[in-house]
Amino acid sequence: MNSDANENHRFALAIAAAWINLERQLDCSLSAIRGVSFAEYRLLLALSETPDGKASRVDAARSVGLTASGVTRALRPLEKIGLVTTETNKRDARRAMATLTPAGQALVKEASGIVNDTVSSILERAPKLSGKLNNVSNLLDSLRT
Repeated sequence: MNSDANENHRFALAIAAAWINLERQLDCSLSAIRGVSFAEYRLLLALSETPDGKASRVDAARSVGLTASGVTRALRPLEKIGLVTTETNKRDARRAMATLTPAGQALVKEASGIVNDTVSSILERAPKLSGKLNNVSNLLDSLRT
């Protein structure tokens, strides 16, 4: 492998390892306190950020990087525990709208604090990174397609 290939390989593995570690810690924090995973939180957060608190499964999927069927599977347990409701469209199932309930809105607010606290705790172990979060976030945002 040439130098650029080694650097690219190392970068890909470092990003993957960092994501796995971050997601695992966020899953533990959120599930212990609020009973949801970080992936479920991301889906609820995406719904909360829409103008009217509702989104089609396709739009929600686009927001969180899942397929529409993946969003459908993820929403079922959230519906059962009263965090989301679904408005079906009789003509086209793809147009079903997921809506955040008041309980879902409250959970997003509380869970956002948990996410912030967990990330702050992680960053305490990486002081060189703490002062550069905005730059790192901007660089990672530029990787999105």
